[in-house]
Parts: sequence; structure tokens; C-alpha cells
Amino acid sequence: MTPHLALTDVCVSFNGFKALNGLRLSVAKGELRCLIGPNGAGKTTALDLICGKTKADSGSITLDGRELSRLEEHQIARAGVGRKFQVPSVFRQLTVRDNLEVAMCRETGVLATLLRRARTPAGDGLEALAEFVGLADALDEPSANLSHGQTQWLEIALLLAQDSELILLDEPTAGMTHHETAKTADICQRLKGKHTIVVVEHDMGFVREIGDVISVMHQGALLAEGSVAEISADARVREVYLGHMGIAGA
Repeated sequence: MTPHLALTDVCVSFNGFKALNGLRLSVAKGELRCLIGPNGAGKTTALDLICGKTKADSGSITLDGRELSRLEEHQIARAGVGRKFQVPSVFRQLTVRDNLEVAMCRETGVLATLLRRARTPAGDGLEALAEFVGLADALDEPSANLSHGQTQWLEIALLLAQDSELILLDEPTAGMTHHETAKTADICQRLKGKHTIVVVEHDMGFVREIGDVISVMHQGALLAEGSVAEISADARVREVYLGHMGIAGA
């Protein structure tokens, strides 16, 4: 079976430093994959390559068999790849409702945006989307007034509004409270199956909560892959990243 997302022998260098060195990664459709590893392992670089922010020196990146590495960033987004960066990129001067309206406008241009805004929110699923991420009561709130966690959830909602089939989340729980982290885990759990999700994360408690399959990167390549129990017990992973407690002790 062809994987939904596949990185094959991907290499990229920055000023002579090999950030990725023959990375191989295969993710099934509807899977929630956690990508972990020490700082500098190449995790964020891998996401940059998938979404087109960075171009590979060599290797292949495919989505449903379609080569992404030759496409521009906007073409990759239109192909169904959505990326949430560490720093949220919502329109802070707009309300939550307005942010979602903009994201749901698939046709570009001023006229298309005006026509979209003329439609009733109930007609395009806007309220249901806000309800899904827990922002139904904040639809008319300026995005600048949202908490850190709420802003992160809004950005996830924007990706859903754009029909992103593959969602890339880069450290989604950074700076969150315990309650916000738990709610983010719940959102991720409800997304998987309907969407393919790749999460880069350092919070091992969060990884333990959501991770079905965990890929461990080290020095730009795949070091190990498996379940929480398998990765926790892997001596190589303990040595380079997790320490003697493993994921279970996080």
C-alpha cells in the first residue's frame, strides 16, 4: 500500500551542515505520528521540507504518490498540506469569526472574499468548526484577546477550514498550561483518522497521550520507530534523548 506521506532518502545542508542525512519516513493515511528527538535532530527541518518552506538537496517527498519537492509552497498548501508553526500566525486584529471566514474562502481575490462573507456562517460550517476547537463562545472576540492556548486552537481551526488533509504541528503545546495541553491532546485525538497528522513535540507527557507511532530522529536521520512502550525501552533512544526514565517517566 502506498503511504499517504513518504520521505525517501531526503538530504539537505545549510552552509555545509547536514540538517537531514538520508531521512526516511512513511506515514499512513489518517495516522497521528509524533516526531521526537534532541535539539538539532532535524525535526522542524523535516516539516519545512514537507510544506515547501525549504527545498531538499536530494531525495523524494510524496503525498499520495505525488511528488511535492518540485512544487512551490502555495501549491503544496493547495494539495492539502497545512502547517502550524511554533508561533501562531492568526490575524490578531480580526475576530475569530473573521479569521475563519478568510480561511474558508478557497477562491482568491477581493470579490470572492466579499461573496464568502455575504454567506451565513451556519451555511458553511463555521460555527461547527469553532465548536470543534472549543471557540464557539469566542467567535466575535478579537483574536488579540485570546489566551495562548485559544490562539493555538484557532490556528488549528484555520487549517481545518482550508481542508488540509495532512496537518503538520510544530510544538503545539509550547507555553501551554496543563489544562490547555490536555485539551490540545483531545483535539488531536479527534482529528486523527479524518486527517493525517505529524506532530513535532518535546513534551513527552503529551506524546505519551496522543502518540500511536513515534519516530525518533537523531543527526538528521531516523534513529528508531515504534509505540510508546517500544521507544521507551530502546537503549539507543534512551542514550541520545530520553534518559533512563524513558517516555513513561515523563
